[in-house]
Amino acid sequence: MTELHLWLRHEVRPTERRTPIVPSDARRLVESGVTLTVEESPQRIFPVEEYEAVGARVAPARSWESAPAAAVILGLKELPDSPGRLTHRHIFFGHAYKGQPGAAELLRRFTAGGGELLDLEYLVDDTGRRLAAFGYWAGYLGAALAVLQHRGRLTAPLAPTSKEELDETLRPAAGDADFTALVIGALGRSGRGAGVALRAAGAEPTCWDLDETRDLDRPALLAHDLMVNCVLATTPIPPFLREEDLDDPARRLRTLSDVTCDVGSPLNVLPVYDRTTEWTDPVRRLRKEPPLDLIAIDNLPSLLPKEASEDFSASLLPLLLGFEAGGTWGRALDRFHQACREHGIEEGELPHV
Repeated sequence: MTELHLWLRHEVRPTERRTPIVPSDARRLVESGVTLTVEESPQRIFPVEEYEAVGARVAPARSWESAPAAAVILGLKELPDSPGRLTHRHIFFGHAYKGQPGAAELLRRFTAGGGELLDLEYLVDDTGRRLAAFGYWAGYLGAALAVLQHRGRLTAPLAPTSKEELDETLRPAAGDADFTALVIGALGRSGRGAGVALRAAGAEPTCWDLDETRDLDRPALLAHDLMVNCVLATTPIPPFLREEDLDDPARRLRTLSDVTCDVGSPLNVLPVYDRTTEWTDPVRRLRKEPPLDLIAIDNLPSLLPKEASEDFSASLLPLLLGFEAGGTWGRALDRFHQACREHGIEEGELPHV
């Protein structure tokens, strides 16, 4: 493989504790000849000493800005607002290809500096199947938090935990009433995770996917007590919930968990809220009477940072070991250039100030 220098950056979001590469897989990279630099990060679930022990170099947080030009900067969530010109190739979830707020500005930062975005969401095989995703744990946690809220046992602020501890809180307790649950997108990674969490809570969910949503039965949807949305639309489809549905007098739905959090996108299938919720304030009441509570946290897997990181790293490792111009990485680069064209952004165009 071409000599590769990977630079694992510190995450600027305070609640982001995951990592795309865990120390055991970092060892594999180093042994294969990859130069790996890991930034110090007090919040990363794995301490930097574990990376150093397997042969990685250590650098201060945010030193990626002055990394060698050929280094590929690896992260998960959003970049800091500066610098305005991004000169490196970056691998992370950019959320910039579907008209999301701030998308054009992020792309302009890359074109202004000559850098490139290799978006983790668009690492796909030649059939379009995603090759690395946190979906299972996002669905699991989205459903778990919805159950705890529905039962009146969700406390804030949220804090990272382990699967064993979370499963213990999900088990039905004396006095817990039965509830009906619906998972939309049940056949995908997130949907499968949501189903496992709901069953751990003692509920057998109704499972909908493409066949059930082509001709949506809205009364049936609203007749469930709890709903978990795991659908990330890639083409326009009718929304699953509309404002008028929330005011339907027959609505039984009381708890809504949106795992996808596609707020701001024209493809959003739940256009009934305008901002996500946070670890400090995880629930927003959309209607007072009858009540309807929303959970929409866009980094759910960080609540189980060890399990989520280990699964994701196992999927990403073979792609990094095969890092090259074509194939999966070539498709990701093509998608970046396509997005720039779609926004009318030309090479060297500066971000708006």
